[in-house]
Amino acid sequence: MVTDAQPALSPEQDAFLRGRSDGVGAYLVLHAWGVIALAMAFFIAWPNPLSFVVAVIVIGGRQLGLAILMHDAAHRALFKTTWLNDTLGAFLCGWPVGASLTLYRPYHLSHHRHTQQKEDPDLILSAPFPISQASFWRKMRRDILGVTGYQRRMEFFRMEMGDDPSRAKRWLNLWRAEKYFALSNLAILLVCAAAGVWWAYFALWLLPLLTWYQVISRIRNIAEHAVVGDNDDRLRNTRTTLTNWGMRMVLAPYWVNYHLEHHLFVFTPCWKLPAAHRMLIAQGFGPRMELTQGYRQVLRKAISNPHDDPDHGKPADQRKSAALI
Repeated sequence: MVTDAQPALSPEQDAFLRGRSDGVGAYLVLHAWGVIALAMAFFIAWPNPLSFVVAVIVIGGRQLGLAILMHDAAHRALFKTTWLNDTLGAFLCGWPVGASLTLYRPYHLSHHRHTQQKEDPDLILSAPFPISQASFWRKMRRDILGVTGYQRRMEFFRMEMGDDPSRAKRWLNLWRAEKYFALSNLAILLVCAAAGVWWAYFALWLLPLLTWYQVISRIRNIAEHAVVGDNDDRLRNTRTTLTNWGMRMVLAPYWVNYHLEHHLFVFTPCWKLPAAHRMLIAQGFGPRMELTQGYRQVLRKAISNPHDDPDHGKPADQRKSAALI
């Protein structure tokens, strides 16, 4: 049973943290797409192996950023106006990276209601930890080589097509489920083609989405809820990872590292989470909070089990499923 105790806010603090802004929301969405465009232009202007790696890392980070902004829209915290959350959060943030706001919202709100409890739909992501270094690095290889991204999409396709005996109906189901992802990616391809760099869609959009995006999504999931202090304490069953600007740029865009604050104040826009953190520290909650200095420290905890290798000895199909966790 999760402890209900929560830090108290003054009416002024509560009003501040609840305040949302259409202008800031629009800026964050434009910022994400602007950084992606600049990273693409950077490699196109100076094509070499180093600039390619930099572009993939930056673009993959902003693709995660789009997913994070969609997450804010799922809480109706990205924009003040509801229809902007539901429309722009879906079409400009979620669908381009293959995420459905409509499907994500009820799933994610269930995670908030039952954080780290048996009813938590995200418990599967944190429960296996700590794991062995061998298991962790095997998953990282699958992520960076695009195996995880490919397998995830294939699993989504199979699930969306269903088991209807009619092949036409199965393809129709797939189109209904994936049409916005397909259309948004077609739009990106057409923009690249109009700019005379059609190949950029594959090399500088699709490749980061299948590789670096998968790597940092896994690290973010580990950091948020794996090997936390107490599953029943709201101050300890979710982690905030304190890190520098450079790491936030490539691993934790749009303040997603302040995850404990997000769970305590779900109504707070992502750009106010640092303020929420300062409020908690000022109230003396720091020693009770699950705080970690940097992602390296988190990973040391998460891969600290030398005897645990969940993939060892499993059939190939089970190892494939484990790669997605």
